Amino acid sequence: MNLTILENCTLVDANSHEPRPDTSILIEGNRIKEVSDQPIQMGNSTRIDLKGKTLMPGLIDAHCHVILSDLNIRNVDSIPQTLVTAMAGKLMGEMLDRGFTTVRDAAGADWGIQAAQEQGLIRGPRIWIAGRALSQTGGHGDFRRRTQAHPEPCGCSSGAALTSRLADGISAVRQATREELRQGANQIKAMVSGGVASPYDPIANVQYSEEELRAIVEEAEHWKTYVMAHAYTAEAITHALNCGVRTIEHANLIDLKTAHLATSKGAYIVPTLITYFAMEENGKDLGLPEVSILKLQNVLEYGLRSLEVCKEAGTKVGFGTDLLGPLHSEQRREFKVRSEVLSAFEILESATKTNADILGMAGELGEVIPGALADLLVLEGNPLEDINLLTDARWQLIIQDGHIQRNELN
Repeated sequence: MNLTILENCTLVDANSHEPRPDTSILIEGNRIKEVSDQPIQMGNSTRIDLKGKTLMPGLIDAHCHVILSDLNIRNVDSIPQTLVTAMAGKLMGEMLDRGFTTVRDAAGADWGIQAAQEQGLIRGPRIWIAGRALSQTGGHGDFRRRTQAHPEPCGCSSGAALTSRLADGISAVRQATREELRQGANQIKAMVSGGVASPYDPIANVQYSEEELRAIVEEAEHWKTYVMAHAYTAEAITHALNCGVRTIEHANLIDLKTAHLATSKGAYIVPTLITYFAMEENGKDLGLPEVSILKLQNVLEYGLRSLEVCKEAGTKVGFGTDLLGPLHSEQRREFKVRSEVLSAFEILESATKTNADILGMAGELGEVIPGALADLLVLEGNPLEDINLLTDARWQLIIQDGHIQRNELN
């Protein structure tokens, strides 16, 4: 088995507020075998001297859409799926080059893209997939035009068939959940409030009845997984939490009472703030519909406040971006946006250790510890002193699953 020793590095991860200088890391195959403050002696190994540079775990984006290559989601269905896959491969390669060695796709990617990455056919982060999100009629996943009276026979939401499916009633949502799990979904996504990208549902909508949402959660739990819910308002978030949803996506309009509820239930909030700033700045020029631009204003101003509320309530906060189309290039700017409210350590923790917990990969991702997968990044400087280093960093070394993906060390 291949042995690699990374020596003379300064270790930074969410297990300590202080950097650990003069650290050596032994990688055996695709896992970290040893972390030591003493030189590691091992024959038949490849040794890389990091000369005091910072080494940290690979980043995790817990809310992205690798197949959404157009800002107007309705347009995606007009692109051949072969081209969609090729464009997704390009996006994923760029994500890896930004330091994201793992992502959780929040609807759209399927087991084929996941398998292609695992088999080395697509260069990019390993990916947890949600398949198609579940939406009620008229919900956030219903992209039909008002002139279209009925869903497609497959139950897809015409205009976004790659990302969502319509299901109404307890039996229908059970079947839809089972179908997504049968097709390889690692987690289920449900739309529980209105959204920005969807044309007709107000942000304040609460979507799915208690009975329907509990049925979705129950089916996911039977497969030993969970539900992630798109939800903006305190009312919608409370509804989702009380029905057993494990992660709340976006949550811009959360209040303190609801954040305490999330804390008490051990749930996670996954804000995605950069997408609103990027859409406000570029959406009109890139074809974002006027209705979405108007809805955007309802959630943009409350984004940073949601971080303050969750911090006060002690709620576990993950790291997501939710960028669409050409805005994917803004992925790392999420670090800068959050720095208005959170400390560097809190932001780093959210993008590594907390997101690993969300994926059910605690101890295997997001940390530099023995037994973890060897997803490692090397850069100049200390991100615990300046988190904006992660916004602009040109990684000198990217290791994913024990394989060197980029090496620019002198």
